Amino acid sequence: MSDSPAPPVPTEAAGSTGVVSEDQVKLALRRVKDPDLQLNIIDLGLVYGIVVEGTAVKIDMTLTSPACPSGPELMTNAEKEVMSLPGVERVEVNLVWVPFWTPEKMEPRVRAYLGF
Repeated sequence: MSDSPAPPVPTEAAGSTGVVSEDQVKLALRRVKDPDLQLNIIDLGLVYGIVVEGTAVKIDMTLTSPACPSGPELMTNAEKEVMSLPGVERVEVNLVWVPFWTPEKMEPRVRAYLGF
């Protein structure tokens, strides 16, 4: 039996290991704006899920409709904004259609602003 203390357990800190939080990812995604509405994809309710696993970030997002002409631009901009975060090495943006987007997914203040 040894009287020496147990080795310290390593901890991850956002600044030192490059790990980002879901909130940091959301802030980055707020810089991605729909070119027609000039509103960000978070407030529009287009982001359904964010998973941070070490230096990788997975984003599930949708569009207002399958025919949305801005889809590729929004997805590319989302990837670029999240990749710009320190420590992020990989971003996977998944386009999902379930559940289908409706105006009820928007932030209430945005819905009111747009007259829904």
